Amino acid sequence: MKVSVLINNYNYQQYVLDAIDSVLKQSIPVDEIIVVDDRSTDGSVQILKDKFADHETVKLVLKEENQGQLSSFNEGFQAARGELICFLDADDIYKENYIEEIVNFYKEHPECDFLFCSAELFGNEERIASCYDKTRDLGISRIVTLYNRLWIGHRTSTLSMRKSVLEKLLPIPYLEDWRMRADDCLVYGASIVGARKFYLAQPLVRYRVHGNNGHYGRSKERTPEYLQRYDEAVKRLFSFLSTKMNYPSHLCELADVEFKTISHPTTKEFKTVINLIKSAKIPLLKKVIMLLSIYSHYFSRGDFSH
Repeated sequence: MKVSVLINNYNYQQYVLDAIDSVLKQSIPVDEIIVVDDRSTDGSVQILKDKFADHETVKLVLKEENQGQLSSFNEGFQAARGELICFLDADDIYKENYIEEIVNFYKEHPECDFLFCSAELFGNEERIASCYDKTRDLGISRIVTLYNRLWIGHRTSTLSMRKSVLEKLLPIPYLEDWRMRADDCLVYGASIVGARKFYLAQPLVRYRVHGNNGHYGRSKERTPEYLQRYDEAVKRLFSFLSTKMNYPSHLCELADVEFKTISHPTTKEFKTVINLIKSAKIPLLKKVIMLLSIYSHYFSRGDFSH
């Protein structure tokens, strides 16, 4: 399985070499590291050229215009040749067994399209950031994402997915909407294009908390105006991807089918889809059949500890 790692960098000259070195020092080698520099104004470009201009594994994409994180994702993906695409922010670090663990996971779970893991925070804050208490098959989540805006994922550096998912997803044109927190495009987008998601309950990535993170720890800056702009950006993203996938207006009638792709649904997941079906404009008989199907799957396979 050919693996590409996409590293996006903007003015992280003090961290980017650590990020790249963490990939080069993996327990199994990757096939390529695509480093996209978003027209940094510090010394990043010269540092990258000096060390990696002729490197056999590291490929530099040095942008001529600063356009933000989504643009870097678009261009990095266009340059990548791997079957499996991993993302890494320039201020974060992979643990040395990250690539080995996720490659093995994809091989053992061929139905997995999108995988995210726990993260170990370090620097100004130290803790393990987990999404669930165990490894989980989260199934397909198009409908709960489109109708309930569920965000099923984690930080950029914990994300990996098959190239076939990104081919449906990227490029996304709304560069100004997503100059920052473009991992939302990956997380929301992978769900919308039908990726089957899994969570690996191992902290295989070290997430650096340094006070200048682009999004983490900035909740006080999220004014009503910011939240309104974000809401509009998400609406544009959802509309763009739904049109791109040519989804019908009655997609919610498949909610029971998608729910049954969750191997062991939690009570929260069960209640979410039940409420979605109850409030949807679906013929009554169809709705009853769907609800019975959902109840049957939950009570035979559900994880009642949550």
